[in-house]
Amino acid sequence: MIRNLDLALIRTFVAVADHQSMTTAANLLFMTQGAVSQQVKRLEEHLGCVLLARKPRQLELTPQGELFLGKARRLLQLNDEIWADTVGSPKRGRVRIGAPPDLITSLAPALKAFTESHPLVELSLKCAPSPELHDDIKEGHLDVALIEYLASNPQGEILRTEPLVWVGSAGSEIWKARPLPLSLVDERCVFRPLVLGALANEGIMWRTIFENGSFEATASTVRVGLAITAWLASTVPEDLITLEKSGLPELPEFAVCLRMSSSAQPVVEDFRRCLLDVLKIACADTDDSEPAQAAACTICLK
Repeated sequence: MIRNLDLALIRTFVAVADHQSMTTAANLLFMTQGAVSQQVKRLEEHLGCVLLARKPRQLELTPQGELFLGKARRLLQLNDEIWADTVGSPKRGRVRIGAPPDLITSLAPALKAFTESHPLVELSLKCAPSPELHDDIKEGHLDVALIEYLASNPQGEILRTEPLVWVGSAGSEIWKARPLPLSLVDERCVFRPLVLGALANEGIMWRTIFENGSFEATASTVRVGLAITAWLASTVPEDLITLEKSGLPELPEFAVCLRMSSSAQPVVEDFRRCLLDVLKIACADTDDSEPAQAAACTICLK
C-alpha cells in the first residue's frame, strides 16, 4: 500500500533537528512549542520509530533520526525546487556560513552581493578557528565555510595558497626581544602549533602576551608594539609590516579552501558561485591597481 509523507511534518522535524530546540523551531515556523512537539510526535508515529531523544534541556537525534534527516532534507529540497521552477518566486532557504577570524573581512562583499540577489534567503555567519569549522562542515552544522589547511594537505575547493608570515609594527623592534612576545588569536588557531613548533626548532624562547578570538584585537596589540603575530600574507593590514629579514624561522604555506556540506541545499551552490565571482573581481582589481599586493593574493580558482 502506497503511503504519503506529510511535508509539513518533515519541515518541522528538520527545523527542530537543525536548531536542537523546539522553542527555536517554533519561533522560526511561527508556531507554538506545543504544536511543534505534536507535529514531531505525529511524524514519529507515521514512521513507527523515535527520531528525537528528549533529554533534560536538550534534544538529540536517535540513529533513526540521523538517517532520516538527510533524506528529509532532500525531500524538502526537491519540493522547494519544484515550487521555485513552477511559480518562479525568489529562492528561499537558509545558508549557514563559517570563516576563521582573519577571513571574515574577505567574506563581506560576497555576503552583501548574495543578500541583494537573494533577499528571501536567511544567512547566518559563524566565526571560529579552522579546525572547528572543519568539524562543523563534517557534522552538517554548517552549509559552507572558508577553511585554512596546510598547503600540503588541502581539502575541498582551493581558492588560493599563500605563505604564513611574521607580522609586526613598522615602528617597533619587539621581534628582537627574548622571550619573543607573541599575540595569537586563540589556542585553537590552526597556525598556533606550527608557529610555536618553528620557534622551538630554532631554539627561540617565546611568551604569549595576548590570546583572543578577535582578529582586530590581536592586530591592536601588534600595532602598539607589544608583540608580533603570524598571519596569511594577504590578510596583513596595510599599517603593519611583514618581518622578512628578522631572522625568525620560515613558516609554511596554507591553502584557503571552500568546503560545502554534503546535505547543503541548492541555494548554497548559489552562494558558492557568488563568492567565487566576488573573489575574481577582487583579484582583478588588485592586479590592475596594486601589483605589490597582487603577488600575495594568489587566487587560483578551480
